[in-house]
Amino acid sequence: MACEAKMTAKSPLGRFLDRYAGRTLIVHSGFPPQWLEELLKQPGGGGHFRVDTRQIASGRQTPVEWLLQRHVLPLNLPHPLVIKVSRQAIYMRHLTRAGEVVHPSEIYWFVEEIEDRHHARLLIEGANLAAERGLDPAENEAKAFLDSLGGL
Repeated sequence: MACEAKMTAKSPLGRFLDRYAGRTLIVHSGFPPQWLEELLKQPGGGGHFRVDTRQIASGRQTPVEWLLQRHVLPLNLPHPLVIKVSRQAIYMRHLTRAGEVVHPSEIYWFVEEIEDRHHARLLIEGANLAAERGLDPAENEAKAFLDSLGGL
C-alpha cells in the first residue's frame, strides 16, 4: 500500500508556505553598488523579502534557510534570484543577463511572467518538492516588457 506524505504546519515546508505564500523573495550573495538603493526606488521594490545566502547558518535553520539550502541553492542558478511562492509551486528566475545583474526595474516584468517563464520551479506535491527546469539560464529577456511595447 502506497503512503502519501502529508505536509504539516510544523514541517519546514509548511512553515515556509505559511510565511511566504503569495510573496516574493530576492535571494542574493551581495548586490552591486547602488543596486539595492535603486531597487527600493522601484514601485513595490521594498516589498520583496531579501535573503543573503552568505548569512545562512549551518546549525538550526529557519524555514527559508532550509528551503534555500536543500532545494534552491543545489540548482546552481546565478544570483540574484527572484522567487515567487504559491501553495502549488515555488518559481525561480535569476536576475542576470550576459553576466551582469539586470536593472531592478525589470523585476516587475520577471515576476509578471514567472509562472510561464522561469528558470526552475519546485512543484509542491504533498510534503515533497519536485524540481523542474524551465528556461535555459542563458535566456533572460523580460518578454512581458517587450510585448508591452507592442512592436515599437
